[in-house]
Amino acid sequence: AVDLDPQASLTALFGIQPELDGNPSFYDALRYDEKRLSITEVRRATNFPGLDIVPANLELQEFEYETPVAMHAKDPSAGKSFYTRIGAALREVDNDYDVVIIDCPPQLGYLTLTALAAATAVLITVHPQMLDVMSMSQFLLMLGEILKSIETAGATVSLDWFRYLVTRYEPGDVPQQEMVGLMQSMFARQMMKNPMVKSTAISDAGLTKQSLYEVERTKFVSATYDRARESLDAVNGEVAELVLGAWGRTP
Repeated sequence: AVDLDPQASLTALFGIQPELDGNPSFYDALRYDEKRLSITEVRRATNFPGLDIVPANLELQEFEYETPVAMHAKDPSAGKSFYTRIGAALREVDNDYDVVIIDCPPQLGYLTLTALAAATAVLITVHPQMLDVMSMSQFLLMLGEILKSIETAGATVSLDWFRYLVTRYEPGDVPQQEMVGLMQSMFARQMMKNPMVKSTAISDAGLTKQSLYEVERTKFVSATYDRARESLDAVNGEVAELVLGAWGRTP
C-alpha cells in the first residue's frame, strides 16, 4: 500500500503518526537531490501478514513544488521525466508483491499524474450527488488533456481496467438512486456493479483506526454490521475479480 496523499490518512489507519514518528515517506524515494532513498528503506511492515506500507507525510507536498523547478534546471532531464519516478521506485520491489495499491491525493497534481503513469488500473470513488459528479467530470476532462501532453512527452499510460465506485451510498435516498441510475446509463461499462453503502459501523470502526474486518461484531448492532460487511465484501470481491481477470485468471 502506497500512501501518496500528504494528509496521510491511509498511513494513520495503519497506526503510523507522521507528525510524531518522524519516519521517512514516499517523498524520500521520489526527491530530486542526492538525499533520495531506495523504496526499500522507506517501506514499513504492517500488522497484516504480507502487507507493507510506504507512508506519507506533509513532505510529499514538496514534490509538487520541486518538479517544475527540476524541469527548468540546468540538467532538466529528471524533471521532464517526472512521470517515471513512481514506476522506477516500485520496480525496485517488483518481485516482492503481487499487487501495489496507490492512494492518490484528491487533486490533479504531479503526484497524481506520476501515479497514473505507473498504474495498470484505476478505481475512482464517486459520491452520488450532483455537485460531486460534476466535479468528477471536470477532473476527468482536465486529466484527459494533461495525459495527452505527457504522452506526447514520452509517457505511456496503459490500463487493464478503469472503474467508478459509488461510495457513501444511501439506498433509501431517492436523489442518490436517481444519480446512480444516471451514472449507470452514462458509464455502463465503467461502473462497479456493487456500491459501497454509507454505514455508521465503518465510521465507528475508523474512530479506533480499525477496518470493519478488525472490529468485533458484538460492538455494533448486528444488522448494521452485517449490512456494511456484506457491502464491503461485495466491493472487495469485485475488485479481486478485476485483478484476476487482468492476470488472465479466473476466481
